[in-house]
Amino acid sequence: MIGIGLIAGMSGSLVGLGGGFIVVPALAFLFPELPPSQLAGTSMAMLLFNSISSTYVYSKQKRIDYPAAIRFALVAIPGSIIGALLATMITGKAFFVSFGIFLILVALLLLFKPTKPIAWPFRPTVQRSFADQTGFRFDYAYHMPTGIIVSFLVGFLASLFGVGGGSLMIPTMTLLLAFPAHIAVATSMLQIFLSAIVSTGTHAFLGNIDWMMVLFLAPGAIIGGQIGARIARRLPGQLLLKILSVFLIIVAIRLMFSGG
Repeated sequence: MIGIGLIAGMSGSLVGLGGGFIVVPALAFLFPELPPSQLAGTSMAMLLFNSISSTYVYSKQKRIDYPAAIRFALVAIPGSIIGALLATMITGKAFFVSFGIFLILVALLLLFKPTKPIAWPFRPTVQRSFADQTGFRFDYAYHMPTGIIVSFLVGFLASLFGVGGGSLMIPTMTLLLAFPAHIAVATSMLQIFLSAIVSTGTHAFLGNIDWMMVLFLAPGAIIGGQIGARIARRLPGQLLLKILSVFLIIVAIRLMFSGG
């Protein structure tokens, strides 16, 4: 459990997903008797600890767009509550197959994404310009209503499947909202942390969390989150997105195989 948490925390923080895409398939493989609701709830509780760790590192690097993360998280929270409630109703096969298809579509989008952000028909409503810890300046503009709408869907899917939600939020931020890759990853992690607080609480209330597993997953996730955030700082933005797409395809195949 500690090893799974370490790998999940490191890889999840590296690409801004939170690590649930590692924990859910791993727990499904080791404990096939666990229902989807337990997989999602336990993974979400681990993500809460992982996101605390990696968000702290990204905040020190000064790469988090705080206004965007807070606004997106406030909209994602209602969706996360609905997702947690519906998690108890979804069957095992439907859970794995639908999530696997979703991840493959996202991975293909990243692998074949255009070199520049998609020309969105709506004019930007927010202008951002700030420098990170190294002094590198990021300048970009985005359409806030688009981010708000997608954030609600992200909160729902993240809580339903027990993942961080970055698999949908990061492509949206980089392709539709024109966020730089590094800012998208860091901002996504803070959003995951904020929405994971409510999502974990809802899963706990519903009895969907195996706290003994979380007790061993969390320490590894905290350490892995620190390592992943520091590695991400040294990687080019495009390489981060390619790493993300490869992870998603591997996990999707694993999930669909489990669903069969």
